[in-house]
Amino acid sequence: MADFILLTHVLFVVFVVAALPAIWVGAHHRRAWAHSVVLRGAHLAAILIVAAESLLGIVCPLTEWEYVLRGERSELGFIQRALRELLYWDFPGWVFTVLYCGFALLVIWTWLRIPPQRRR
Repeated sequence: MADFILLTHVLFVVFVVAALPAIWVGAHHRRAWAHSVVLRGAHLAAILIVAAESLLGIVCPLTEWEYVLRGERSELGFIQRALRELLYWDFPGWVFTVLYCGFALLVIWTWLRIPPQRRR
């Protein structure tokens, strides 16, 4: 179960990070999905939750659940170690708060610059 949560966490991060440049490229090429209210709303909500957790000093629930399920004595396999190294960096907490809030502002700017549109 801890591996499933780790994979879910990695996919969440990939969605948050990769959706922004995908939206820019999609909008540039006039793709309807780049203006999707559902996609854009989910993306905005995701980064706002991450930024809010960081500002409030709340540890991500996915991180907490994985640690609890994995326990301290658990041996990680190659894939698990690689995913954790990709996901967990050794920087002070304030660095992540600045990055998350900056990224959230960029997503909000994109929302205003390339507004989502409902299908007709």
